[in-house]
Amino acid sequence: MAAHSASNPPWTWVAPGLALLVLGLKFGGIIPADAIWVLLLVSVLLGAAVFAAVHHAEILALKLGEPFGSILLAVAVTVIEVGLIVSIMLSGSAGSEGVARDTVYAAVLIVLNGVIGLSLLAGGRRHHEQQFQLLGASSALAVLGTLAAITLILPNFTLSASGPAFSNVQVLVIGAASLLLWVAFVFTQTIRHRNYFLETPTVGEAVKIADRPSQALALASLVLLLLSLSAVILLAKVLSVPMASAVTAAGLPKAFVGVIIAAIVLAPESIAAVKSALQNRLQNSINLAVGSAIASIGLTIPVVAVLSVLMGMKLDLGVSNSAMSLLVLTLFVSTLTLGTGKTTALHGVIHLVIFAVFLLISAVP
Repeated sequence: MAAHSASNPPWTWVAPGLALLVLGLKFGGIIPADAIWVLLLVSVLLGAAVFAAVHHAEILALKLGEPFGSILLAVAVTVIEVGLIVSIMLSGSAGSEGVARDTVYAAVLIVLNGVIGLSLLAGGRRHHEQQFQLLGASSALAVLGTLAAITLILPNFTLSASGPAFSNVQVLVIGAASLLLWVAFVFTQTIRHRNYFLETPTVGEAVKIADRPSQALALASLVLLLLSLSAVILLAKVLSVPMASAVTAAGLPKAFVGVIIAAIVLAPESIAAVKSALQNRLQNSINLAVGSAIASIGLTIPVVAVLSVLMGMKLDLGVSNSAMSLLVLTLFVSTLTLGTGKTTALHGVIHLVIFAVFLLISAVP
């Protein structure tokens, strides 16, 4: 990114500002909460806030350098995900015991198939063949595969609790193990083996120190990023009830709500990942995508595990047989497509086909 592009255009602060203004008017009872025009306005502002969050995250990524920028966005959107999941769990609505599982599972499938697939296809079409750091990708996939297996598959085969669930002791230990894996991955990514996750130098692609945003611009983007992400989570919460009603009215299973939540919270990272691939920065794209999936499990599961034990709430984590098949297939294919250090558009098509099947099975089990 050139120096002249490191700025905050007016829309990047107007969008979250308008979103928070509308939210204030709604929660203050000044505008009707359930009016169609209000819901449409909220939907538009949600999209605008997402794009604003992407912009400010990119500014901070330039300032911090990789992989710190990717980690910042991954943690930010995971906070949104946890907030939405916890709010639904505390509501006690039907299907709330499985919302964490549905959202985390959907996040992994969306990231590894939808985001990675679109990034590889878009980047492959423009640049024909793209390269990335094999050691970084393999390390990330090893962590993600372990997290997915022990949190989403193992609960189906334990005997201490009925249903696809862990006992209290098991869920707390698994939650702690998930957090430990995430911390170990971040330590490896940022300190011990940071070079595994950096872009391979390419002529004309390196970002010079002089091109990095100023301290004032980075600070402004940090504040605006927090405001944008706050607006996203509050706007999504406003739309959660109409969204659930729409899902039911459409005859879709309750688990599809998890797909929608995951799609909303992953939108900023998804857009940033595809843009990075188009700019021939595939390593950054993989950092964003796989890192967000790791954070989705590694940070979400510990929180909901502790919450379920303290509040005495039922927490179902094991996925269905069909979901288990797609999860195993996704992890297997990912190790193949990201196992050589080079990718083409064909690899993107493979992931997008699996993504389409995931959407089909989610809508029509």
